[in-house]
Amino acid sequence: MPLPSPLPERLQALLGPDGFTTDAAECLVYGYDNSRQQAQADAVAFPATHEHVEALVRLCREFRVPIVARGRGTNTTGATVPVAGGVVVSFERMNRIVRIDPDNRLAVVEPGVLNGELQQVLRPLGFFWAPDPTSSPFCTIGGNLACNAAGPRTVKYGSPRENTLGLRAVDGTGASFRSGFWTSKAATGYDLTRLLVGSEGTLALITEATLKLTPLPAAKRTLRATYADIRSAAAAVSRIMAQPVTPCALEFLDDEALRLARQHGGDAIPVAGALLMIEVDGEEATLDTAVAAVSRAAEGAGLVELRAAADAAEVDTLWAARKALSPALRAIAPMKINEDVVVPVSRLPELISGLKAISAKYTIPIVNFGHAGNGNIHVNLLYRPDDPQQAAAAPDCLAAVFDLVLSLDGTLSGEHGIGLAKREWMSRAIDPVSVALMRRIKAGFDPDGILNPGKLLPD
Repeated sequence: MPLPSPLPERLQALLGPDGFTTDAAECLVYGYDNSRQQAQADAVAFPATHEHVEALVRLCREFRVPIVARGRGTNTTGATVPVAGGVVVSFERMNRIVRIDPDNRLAVVEPGVLNGELQQVLRPLGFFWAPDPTSSPFCTIGGNLACNAAGPRTVKYGSPRENTLGLRAVDGTGASFRSGFWTSKAATGYDLTRLLVGSEGTLALITEATLKLTPLPAAKRTLRATYADIRSAAAAVSRIMAQPVTPCALEFLDDEALRLARQHGGDAIPVAGALLMIEVDGEEATLDTAVAAVSRAAEGAGLVELRAAADAAEVDTLWAARKALSPALRAIAPMKINEDVVVPVSRLPELISGLKAISAKYTIPIVNFGHAGNGNIHVNLLYRPDDPQQAAAAPDCLAAVFDLVLSLDGTLSGEHGIGLAKREWMSRAIDPVSVALMRRIKAGFDPDGILNPGKLLPD
C-alpha cells in the first residue's frame, strides 16, 4: 500500500531525487534476500549520512511506517524481507572507511562497507578484521553486525561481538547514541554494543562501527585429515579443541558434502567418510610445534590420512570447494533448507549420528558441513517440492533437527540469525522470562515497533 501523504514528499526532500524511490519495480529488487523469501516494500531510501538516518527514522515514526535496514541482501533467514511493507533503508551509499588507527588497532567504518573490501585495505597495513563469512566479497559490515555473522576464523578469533569496540546508531524514536568505548577493556555500564550486534535491525539502525583489528599472522599451515566415517571425524574435532593449540580454522565436511565438492574441485578432493580442514597460524618458528600438537589430536580411530597441503594452489582448491558447497546445494535442490545450528563441541558425534538417523527416517538427504571447531554445523535438508512425499515430510524433518539440537544443549543459529525462518522456534529455545525481557528491551529502543517488525522475536 502507498505511504501516507505527505511522507513520500518529505523523504524525497530529505534524501534528494535519487535518494528515495517508490517505483514498484525498484522496490521489488530490495524486497528479497538470500533466503529466497520476498515481500513488496512501499519505498526504498538511500541515506548518505548519519543525519539522513536520524531524520528518516523520525519521519517514519511520525507516520508509524515500518523501517527495514538492508545491506546487500546476503542474509539467509529473511531478516531483511519487508513483510510489513514500509521503507527499506539501503546503506549502500554509506560505504566509507572513516579512518584506520593501527596504533590502537581499530578501524571506524560505515555500515555499507563490504567485508572483503575492508580486508583488502587492512592487509598492506598488517591487520585484518576477524569475521570472515563465506559471502565476504559481497556482504556488508552492517549486515555482519546485524546477524553476528562470522565464518571459519571465529574458532580462534571470535565473532563480530568480540571484535566490535563501539557503535553509533539511531533508535526507533530517531534519537542518536553511541555505545562502547575506544579501548579494548571497559567496565562502565551495560554493554549496549554486544546487545545491538545480532539484533537484526530490530533495536536500532547502525550508522558507524568501531572495529577491533587483529595483526595478520606471520605464517599459516593447512592440514587435511580424512576419516573412514563421520563419527570418527566428529570425535577428532573434540580432541583437537581439547588441547592447548587453537586452530584458526577447523572445517568439517561429511561424505555427501565431499561428493559434491569433488564435482567442483575435481580429484583434489578425496573420497572419504568425512574430512577435516585444519589451519594453524602464528610465528613461523612456532608453527612446527603447533602443527605437531594438532596432528596428534587428529589421530585416532577411523583416521585414513593426515597430510599437509603441498602448496598454496592445493590450499586454494580446498577452500574453493568448501565455499562453493552452499550454492552447489541450492542448484541441486531448489528448496534447500539450510540451518546453521550449534552444539557443544563434545556433543558433535551425537549430533552427526542423530542427523544421519533423521535423514533415513524422513527419506530426505541431509548434507552437513561447517565450522566444527565451535560446534557450528550447516545442516542442509535437500528436498524437491515436486516430490509430494518429500514436500510433506520436510517440516517434520526440520522439526526433528531442531529437537535434536536443543536436546544436545545446542542453539538454533551460530551466524545466520533468526529472521523470519526460525521465529516460531524461539519460544522453545529461550525460556519465557528471557523472551519477556527481550520484548521489554525492544520496547525501550523502539516504542512504536517500527524497526524490522515481524522478525526475531516470536509472536
